[in-house]
Amino acid sequence: MGLERFAGARSVLADGRGKILFAVATGWCFSIGVRMAYPVLLPYLREAYGLGLTTAGLLLTVLWLAYALGQLPGGILADRLGEGNILVLSSLISAATLAVVALAGSAPVVYLATACFGFGTALYGVARFTILSDVFPNNDGTAIGVTMAAGEVGNAVLPLLAGGIAATLAWQLGFGLSVPIFGLVAVLVWLFVPSHTSGTTSAVDSLSLETGRYVADKLWQPAIVVVTTIQILTYCVWQAFTGFYPTYLIEVKGFSEALATAMFSTFFALGIVVQPLTGRLYDLWGIRRSLPAILSVIIVSLVALPFLEGFWPIVVGTVLLSSILGYGTMTLPYMTAAFPPDMKGTGLGFLRTTYMTIGAASPVLFGALAERNYFDEGYFVLAAFALGAMILVYWLPPEAEAQSR
Repeated sequence: MGLERFAGARSVLADGRGKILFAVATGWCFSIGVRMAYPVLLPYLREAYGLGLTTAGLLLTVLWLAYALGQLPGGILADRLGEGNILVLSSLISAATLAVVALAGSAPVVYLATACFGFGTALYGVARFTILSDVFPNNDGTAIGVTMAAGEVGNAVLPLLAGGIAATLAWQLGFGLSVPIFGLVAVLVWLFVPSHTSGTTSAVDSLSLETGRYVADKLWQPAIVVVTTIQILTYCVWQAFTGFYPTYLIEVKGFSEALATAMFSTFFALGIVVQPLTGRLYDLWGIRRSLPAILSVIIVSLVALPFLEGFWPIVVGTVLLSSILGYGTMTLPYMTAAFPPDMKGTGLGFLRTTYMTIGAASPVLFGALAERNYFDEGYFVLAAFALGAMILVYWLPPEAEAQSR
């Protein structure tokens, strides 16, 4: 097993593909990390523009809704203009819009620029999967796991860094310093990532009834329908859990704000280990064997969480709960590989818009349960979602499993 893992890692980095993986992963680190910095900088935005809690929450809704709605256009553009080109465009849009946020003189401008930033990062969200699926056909789970782990580095480090800069210097610098970084990412991607990885032909070069039928036919494959349903359920678990875990630790478990924040950062930091590991398990075992194993850990952890008391038991629980970060390294490579090369971006973009839009409702519903003193019961509901996803894994057609490997 040890030699097999080493050989797998060596094959991922062979033939200059390590540069591609490094460029894509670096861009994703900052793309998601800056988005996760928004909640940390929100108090400074509230003070600067006189925002209430509701209007401040609306700013986050604008960010994530724009990110969800940008998935389908991002996929279509990746198919038509080239995946590498879209990553460059996404990085440039991110740099420009963050500059506007840093220099804005009014709340409406901040809202508009934030929406554009969310849409711009959505372009990166789809194309990175299709690039890695094309460049690493036999190790796409490992490559995507490494990239997602880079995102967890961004989630763990960039919010803390932005908060420290805002507290000691100015909140505008928390956004402003990201501008040249995204510019450097654009250069890095332009240098190392091919402009097209799926070929130069696209099923969506023209919009027609025939094109619509072709895309719809591929979207309604049994494997696509089942894995999308699994992704909806697991994404709801991720959204609700990450949205309320610090609040739960403070209000129910009695943690201080600083300790809850540290525990939450630890949760994301563990993803640096979890995601490459789960991606490798997908490469070795396939989704029908690897995903139920991860979902089993998630289910047990969510059910056990309300019964954990004290610092160290909750630390152990947080370690196990970090398995929530690993499901995507199995579902997303499978989903991406299920589409033909000429519509990978379009198909994945449509599905990501679908499950992200639906998943955006889970924090609201979870919060409604918590507000009615059903915080613990909310985790039982999330465990039920994970159980439903685990059952659905066995409905995935075996032939589709073989084709995705």
